[in-house]
Amino acid sequence: MAASTTPHPPAALPVVETFHSLQGEGFHAGRSAFFIRLAGCTVGCSWCDTKHSWPERSHPRLPLAELSAQVGEARRMGAGFVVITGGEPLHHDLAPLCRQLAVQGLPLHLETSGVDPLRGQFDWITLSPKRHSPPRPELLQRCDELKVIVHHEDDLAFAEAMALQAGSGGPSPRLLLQPGWGSRTGERLALEYVRRHPHWRLSLQCHKWLAIR
Repeated sequence: MAASTTPHPPAALPVVETFHSLQGEGFHAGRSAFFIRLAGCTVGCSWCDTKHSWPERSHPRLPLAELSAQVGEARRMGAGFVVITGGEPLHHDLAPLCRQLAVQGLPLHLETSGVDPLRGQFDWITLSPKRHSPPRPELLQRCDELKVIVHHEDDLAFAEAMALQAGSGGPSPRLLLQPGWGSRTGERLALEYVRRHPHWRLSLQCHKWLAIR
């Protein structure tokens, strides 16, 4: 997948929303976090719960300085880290944003499908690879957390293939299987697989159960 070609300087980015909440899923679930959801995604997952974030031009561009100020306020209110998500955030060059946010002193986490080059410095990378649009090898090597969504049996074989590649070049990432929301088949498959394969851990979307963002 090509990165965004929108001819705008990186002093602003298209933003769907920002909010202070709890991380609802993955390895850091339950921790206080500030979220920056960027617009634009061409990966096109049929089960995506943020399809409104796909069209980049439908959302306002916010100055990086404004985003930094929001992060500073969230830090004062107790946020423990910043999550940059989407959409697909790596459609954008995130290096300027990372530099801008670094002054606030909070760890920067990235949530990505890994289809584009990594640009920016992050303290934690959650890679959620997709079978129909596999990630770049360098993202597999760099990720701290590999989180695979499970709807069908084939997703389990894909998860193991991704885990094998992710662990081939250095420290192995945390491995998580997450049932697709509302997929009873995904729930059954993920539960049974984690029960039999202790190197995997179950991830649940707690924020949806709690009806929070």
